[in-house]
Amino acid sequence: MADTFLQIDIQIVFAVKGRQSLIQNSWKEELYQYITGIVQNHKHKVLKVNGMPDHIHIFIGYNHNQLLPDLVREIKTSSNKFINRKKFIPHNFSWQQGYGAFSNNRSDRDRVIKYIENQEKHHRQKTFREEYLEFLHTFQIAYEEQYLFDFLNVLN
Repeated sequence: MADTFLQIDIQIVFAVKGRQSLIQNSWKEELYQYITGIVQNHKHKVLKVNGMPDHIHIFIGYNHNQLLPDLVREIKTSSNKFINRKKFIPHNFSWQQGYGAFSNNRSDRDRVIKYIENQEKHHRQKTFREEYLEFLHTFQIAYEEQYLFDFLNVLN
Protein backbone atom coordinates (compact mmCIF):
# COMPACT_ATOMS: atom_id res chain seq x y z
CA MET A 1 0.00 0.00 0.00
CA ALA A 2 1.31 3.43 -0.91
CA ASP A 3 2.02 5.97 1.80
CA THR A 4 1.94 9.75 1.83
CA PHE A 5 5.24 11.61 1.83
CA LEU A 6 5.63 15.31 2.30
CA GLN A 7 7.93 17.86 3.81
CA ILE A 8 6.52 21.23 4.77
CA ASP A 9 8.23 23.69 7.08
CA ILE A 10 5.90 26.27 8.61
CA GLN A 11 6.70 29.34 10.67
CA ILE A 12 3.82 30.24 12.99
CA VAL A 13 3.68 33.75 14.45
CA PHE A 14 1.23 35.15 17.00
CA ALA A 15 1.10 37.91 19.58
CA VAL A 16 0.23 38.51 23.21
CA LYS A 17 -3.27 39.98 23.57
CA GLY A 18 -3.15 43.75 23.23
CA ARG A 19 0.48 43.38 22.12
CA GLN A 20 1.53 43.75 25.73
CA SER A 21 5.16 42.92 26.49
CA LEU A 22 4.40 40.20 29.04
CA ILE A 23 6.76 37.35 28.15
CA GLN A 24 9.69 37.80 30.50
CA ASN A 25 13.26 36.48 30.15
CA SER A 26 12.92 34.80 33.57
CA TRP A 27 10.32 32.30 32.27
CA LYS A 28 10.34 32.42 28.47
CA GLU A 29 12.54 29.30 28.13
CA GLU A 30 10.11 27.34 30.30
CA LEU A 31 7.27 28.53 28.06
CA TYR A 32 9.20 27.57 24.92
CA GLN A 33 9.89 24.11 26.33
CA TYR A 34 6.20 23.70 27.16
CA ILE A 35 5.21 24.71 23.62
CA THR A 36 7.87 22.37 22.22
CA GLY A 37 6.24 19.52 24.15
CA ILE A 38 2.81 20.33 22.72
CA VAL A 39 4.16 20.40 19.16
CA GLN A 40 6.12 17.16 19.61
CA ASN A 41 3.16 15.39 21.23
CA HIS A 42 1.29 16.01 17.99
CA LYS A 43 4.17 14.48 15.99
CA HIS A 44 5.41 17.70 14.41
CA LYS A 45 9.15 18.42 14.37
CA VAL A 46 10.19 21.50 16.33
CA LEU A 47 12.81 23.42 14.40
CA LYS A 48 12.94 26.58 16.53
CA VAL A 49 10.86 28.46 19.11
CA ASN A 50 11.75 32.02 20.10
CA GLY A 51 10.23 35.42 20.29
CA MET A 52 10.01 38.75 21.99
CA PRO A 53 8.05 39.92 25.05
CA ASP A 54 5.02 40.64 22.84
CA HIS A 55 5.05 37.82 20.25
CA ILE A 56 6.36 34.36 19.43
CA HIS A 57 7.71 32.45 16.42
CA ILE A 58 7.30 28.67 16.23
CA PHE A 59 9.04 26.97 13.31
CA ILE A 60 7.99 23.38 12.68
CA GLY A 61 8.32 20.50 10.28
CA TYR A 62 4.60 19.97 9.74
CA ASN A 63 2.84 16.62 10.25
CA HIS A 64 -0.07 16.41 7.82
CA ASN A 65 -2.09 14.25 10.23
CA GLN A 66 -3.21 17.33 12.17
CA LEU A 67 -4.80 20.46 10.77
CA LEU A 68 -2.69 23.55 11.37
CA PRO A 69 -5.56 25.55 12.95
CA ASP A 70 -6.06 22.72 15.46
CA LEU A 71 -2.37 22.75 16.37
CA VAL A 72 -2.28 26.53 16.83
CA ARG A 73 -5.47 26.43 18.92
CA GLU A 74 -3.92 23.73 21.14
CA ILE A 75 -0.66 25.68 21.53
CA LYS A 76 -2.45 28.91 22.42
CA THR A 77 -5.05 27.37 24.76
CA SER A 78 -2.62 25.10 26.59
CA SER A 79 0.12 27.73 26.93
CA ASN A 80 -2.44 30.28 28.23
CA LYS A 81 -3.41 27.80 30.94
CA PHE A 82 0.25 26.99 31.64
CA ILE A 83 1.26 30.65 32.06
CA ASN A 84 -1.74 31.39 34.28
CA ARG A 85 -1.31 28.23 36.38
CA LYS A 86 2.38 29.05 36.94
CA LYS A 87 1.41 32.66 37.83
CA PHE A 88 4.22 34.07 35.72
CA ILE A 89 2.32 37.37 35.64
CA PRO A 90 0.02 38.84 38.31
CA HIS A 91 -3.06 38.99 36.06
CA ASN A 92 -4.64 36.78 33.40
CA PHE A 93 -2.47 36.06 30.34
CA SER A 94 -3.94 35.56 26.89
CA TRP A 95 -2.79 35.40 23.29
CA GLN A 96 -4.48 37.57 20.66
CA GLN A 97 -6.87 35.96 18.23
CA GLY A 98 -5.40 34.97 14.92
CA TYR A 99 -1.95 34.00 13.76
CA GLY A 100 0.28 34.00 10.73
CA ALA A 101 1.58 30.78 9.17
CA PHE A 102 4.23 30.93 6.50
CA SER A 103 5.60 27.96 4.55
CA ASN A 104 9.28 27.80 3.74
CA ASN A 105 11.40 25.77 1.36
CA ARG A 106 13.61 23.12 2.87
CA SER A 107 16.59 25.02 1.48
CA ASP A 108 15.56 28.03 3.63
CA ARG A 109 15.46 26.08 6.91
CA ASP A 110 18.81 27.28 8.29
CA ARG A 111 18.08 30.89 7.32
CA VAL A 112 14.68 30.83 9.05
CA ILE A 113 16.13 29.21 12.17
CA LYS A 114 18.82 31.92 12.38
CA TYR A 115 16.20 34.60 11.81
CA ILE A 116 14.12 33.28 14.72
CA GLU A 117 17.19 32.83 16.93
CA ASN A 118 18.12 36.48 16.36
CA GLN A 119 14.78 38.04 17.25
CA GLU A 120 16.23 40.47 19.82
CA LYS A 121 18.86 41.73 17.39
CA HIS A 122 16.33 41.90 14.56
CA HIS A 123 13.83 43.91 16.60
CA ARG A 124 16.38 46.58 17.44
CA GLN A 125 15.89 47.69 13.83
CA LYS A 126 12.31 46.66 13.04
CA THR A 127 9.06 46.64 15.00
CA PHE A 128 6.83 43.59 15.19
CA ARG A 129 4.31 45.43 13.01
CA GLU A 130 6.98 46.04 10.35
CA GLU A 131 8.14 42.43 10.59
CA TYR A 132 4.62 41.03 10.29
CA LEU A 133 3.68 43.27 7.35
CA GLU A 134 6.92 42.22 5.65
CA PHE A 135 5.89 38.55 6.02
CA LEU A 136 2.49 39.29 4.52
CA HIS A 137 4.05 41.12 1.57
CA THR A 138 6.85 38.58 1.02
CA PHE A 139 4.38 35.68 1.01
CA GLN A 140 1.90 37.71 -1.08
CA ILE A 141 -0.92 37.35 1.43
CA ALA A 142 -3.84 39.70 0.92
CA TYR A 143 -5.07 41.27 4.16
CA GLU A 144 -7.20 44.05 5.56
CA GLU A 145 -5.49 46.19 8.19
CA GLN A 146 -8.54 46.11 10.47
CA TYR A 147 -8.02 42.36 10.88
CA LEU A 148 -4.35 42.51 11.79
CA PHE A 149 -3.14 42.12 15.35
CA ASP A 150 -3.95 45.01 17.68
CA PHE A 151 -0.76 46.93 17.09
CA LEU A 152 0.07 49.54 19.72
CA ASN A 153 1.32 51.98 17.12
CA VAL A 154 -0.97 53.62 14.59
CA LEU A 155 -1.53 51.76 11.33
CA ASN A 156 -0.59 53.66 8.18
